[in-house]
Amino acid sequence: MSIHRYAVTTEWTGNHGSGTSGYREYARDVTVQVEGKPDILASADRPFRGDPARWNPEDFLMSALSECHLLSYLHACVTRSVVVTEYTDHAEGEMEISGNGGRFRSVILRPQVRVADEGMIEEAMAAHHDAHEWCFIANSVNFEIRVEPTITA
Repeated sequence: MSIHRYAVTTEWTGNHGSGTSGYREYARDVTVQVEGKPDILASADRPFRGDPARWNPEDFLMSALSECHLLSYLHACVTRSVVVTEYTDHAEGEMEISGNGGRFRSVILRPQVRVADEGMIEEAMAAHHDAHEWCFIANSVNFEIRVEPTITA
């Protein structure tokens, strides 16, 4: 077993001068920083008084799930001798709000994959199962993640 550590700095930049003196008195603007990488301008989602032009935590979670599956899938394809030439995922998630809290109920990943040869399609499909099992992010959440791939040659 090995341990990997990650560090992120999240700075609230939405103080309009009176801090959190009232619910409508501050912006939900945030700058997310990781050393050596470009800053990401983030906020809350629009329904939660956020800036819709900025990334929000729900976007980050969806992106993490989609990208983790993609990277795990590419590795799975190498181990199965499948040559992937294109990959695009159109992921969708559903979040439920109840009272002051909420949670994701489910996420559907819809990868569209192109492989080099028609004879690779069956193994390419099976590699999605491997990828789902190997994905660090999918293994870290407590809601359903479905994978509905389309594979062409």
